Amino acid sequence: MSGFKKFLIRGNLVELAVAFVVGAAFASLVKDFATSFITPLIALIGGEPDYTDLVLTINGTKFPYGVFVTSAIAFLITAAIVYFLVVLPTTKLIERMDRGQEATERECPQCLSDIPLKARRCRYCTAEVVPATETPTVETPMR
Repeated sequence: MSGFKKFLIRGNLVELAVAFVVGAAFASLVKDFATSFITPLIALIGGEPDYTDLVLTINGTKFPYGVFVTSAIAFLITAAIVYFLVVLPTTKLIERMDRGQEATERECPQCLSDIPLKARRCRYCTAEVVPATETPTVETPMR
């Protein structure tokens, strides 16, 4: 039973649960924003705010494609709002925060994999490399 308790209290699971709840609330907020503001704007342009009643009938069978169209529009609006109001600002903020940090890795000259700055050998291709903290010695040929 103690193992199960540790599993439930472990940080990743709690963070995931919080992210899920906040994500659900955010999805509701975006849906309401789209319903309140974006759908009426589409109605101004297209003439109809709700496409759920659109139906294609073939041989007496109804295909309610309007439901899909409405969901697709809501998805595109949600994706755009999330991208422009969450992803883009967060990316800019992270770039700004990382600007002053020193690099901890560099590329291996042989295989171009990232290796630690102080590495003397690449962990991927095992090529010998000069640590970035040392200056490489250049041998001059004898005349």
